[in-house]
Amino acid sequence: MLYEGLMQEDSASDGELLERMVSGDREAFAALYRRRQAGVYRFALQMSGSEALAEDVVQEVFLTLVRAGATYDPACGPVTAFLYGIARNHVRRGIGRARRGSADSAPEPLAADQPETDLARRETIASVRAAVLALPVRYREVVVLCELEEMDCREAAEALGCAVGTVKSRLHRARRMLAGRLLPPGATLAVSRAIRPARCVP
Repeated sequence: MLYEGLMQEDSASDGELLERMVSGDREAFAALYRRRQAGVYRFALQMSGSEALAEDVVQEVFLTLVRAGATYDPACGPVTAFLYGIARNHVRRGIGRARRGSADSAPEPLAADQPETDLARRETIASVRAAVLALPVRYREVVVLCELEEMDCREAAEALGCAVGTVKSRLHRARRMLAGRLLPPGATLAVSRAIRPARCVP
């Protein structure tokens, strides 16, 4: 019976799980949490650079979902956009608090005893992460959603509550800013080849 229940939850859409959750189905909430908490955590971590803040955001997002899940309107976009929209608000507040408190969100230092190739790889990842974190929040959001979370522009627009054209223009600007931070002058062509184009659908 337990296996059958898990199979039913796995086959249910996010919207169906949320509807059941609002009606008091705890298993539906648990299934939705298992399915989406990792993505919410990655988004918050990539936006803030702070594991502690990312964990807090996950908790706040799903607490908000329990309290306000009934306000979800399918006509405004998928449940994932609803979740990322909540996460975005909490991340922005968390970043603001961290700035006011001078919190240090620098990447962890590299271990000295790591092999040279692993060090080089981690240094590259750290450089990219630092470049993304240095972007203004409105540009960082579209990079994280479109490039790292692989949302298309329509989904990102739903999560951010803005027009698809706004997402496209911010993404274009963000790529140029990243190119300036990550590459020497004249190397922007390499960035256009290296960064996966966002799936901007009409």
